[in-house]
Amino acid sequence: MRNYENVIYAYIIMLLLIICVGLFQSWSIALTILNYCLISAVMTIGANIQWGYAGLINFGIMGYTALGGLAVVLVSVDPVKKAWQVGGLNILGSIWIIVAIVFITRFILKRFGKSLIRNYSIAFLIIAGVILIRVTATPGIEAIESVDPAVSGFLGGMGLPVLMSWIIGAFLAGALAFIVGKIALGLRADYLAIATLLIAEIIVSIIKHEEWLARGVKNVIGLKRPAPYEVELQKTQWFRDFIEKIYSNKLELINTIAQKKIILNQLIIDASSIFVKLCFTSLFLSVVIILLIVTQKALYSPWGRKMRAIRDNEEAASAMGKNIVKEHLFIFILGSAIVGLAGAMMVTNDGLFTPGSYRPMRYTFVIWVMVIVGGTGNNFGAILGGFVVWFLWVEAAPISLFLIDLFTAHLPETNMIRSHLVESAPYFRFLLIGIGLLLIMRYRPQGIIPEKIIKQ
Repeated sequence: MRNYENVIYAYIIMLLLIICVGLFQSWSIALTILNYCLISAVMTIGANIQWGYAGLINFGIMGYTALGGLAVVLVSVDPVKKAWQVGGLNILGSIWIIVAIVFITRFILKRFGKSLIRNYSIAFLIIAGVILIRVTATPGIEAIESVDPAVSGFLGGMGLPVLMSWIIGAFLAGALAFIVGKIALGLRADYLAIATLLIAEIIVSIIKHEEWLARGVKNVIGLKRPAPYEVELQKTQWFRDFIEKIYSNKLELINTIAQKKIILNQLIIDASSIFVKLCFTSLFLSVVIILLIVTQKALYSPWGRKMRAIRDNEEAASAMGKNIVKEHLFIFILGSAIVGLAGAMMVTNDGLFTPGSYRPMRYTFVIWVMVIVGGTGNNFGAILGGFVVWFLWVEAAPISLFLIDLFTAHLPETNMIRSHLVESAPYFRFLLIGIGLLLIMRYRPQGIIPEKIIKQ
């Protein structure tokens, strides 16, 4: 128990901060912050597995997050039948051409030795394949995107339950990580970081511009979710009776029936939002707890000790017979799959897919700040870092506005300095996060909850 005292205290403080938001702002805002903190925690667990366990630098986090979000569209959205009729066969044909190119290239690489003929053959195959794909796919894409482009213009999905998309999102991210890992994991750390960042930019760019796939920058709205909609919940009799029973003492103080009805309706509207957010909280918290248990077991297992040995000294681990490339590839896939899961969770929580919001150059480093602030190599620290940074990101503006009002209360509202500070309040998040990161790097260079090796 003593080994986890700092973890317990840190998590209690975070819980108290969430409660303070609920008391002084609203419980709806508090639960919204909590849900995004939980999603960020899943992302930081994935990043921490790669960096904290194996020392792999992956700056392509937003690419895998976008793939997880894309999975929600491809799995849960109902198929657009007319789009499939006019262009579905073209897309399927292009996919089979890609599969054929991959298998033929693999056959050539295995069957023939290194030579100019082999290289030219593969180059010719790829060029011919790209031309054939373009000829096959272009008419179908144009036909698909012309099908009611204001509300549709894409193929849609499979119409399956949205929770299944979380698994598919993790699978897609892991599959991409396998391809990227095969190509890029042999690079030096700094080149690996650049390569993964550029690959993320390519993925996001493809999703943004291929409208037939997920409407591109037009966005996909009204996605299914594993919780009831607020409007439907407000019409449900059991929920109305439940809220009326909870607030029965408050409603009894109201004399007029009309006023009582108005207040009850408002209470039901507010409670429906909180109830839905609590449903999401329970789901997200379950995922975080499961991942935490599994990753903690893995961290202190023989496999975890092997990964830390590879991280700390690759040459020594290789001399002991460990396959460094194989282990790096496995953990790269595992961490990316978890990030893809987080991406699917985020889109499910939002209820819409917005490819334009994925900015690898910006948000990738926010996730890395979370991992560094919490404590590299410590799962509890990674989760806490997600909570701390996201809480500051959301609450920086309200906290700054409160402090500005407090210290400039003696100045008139028309004062130039006060007006400038109030207008600049939303940008204080960058200042607070920067100051916080500097303080932690100065006084807690290993993070709030540093890595602790428990001897067994």
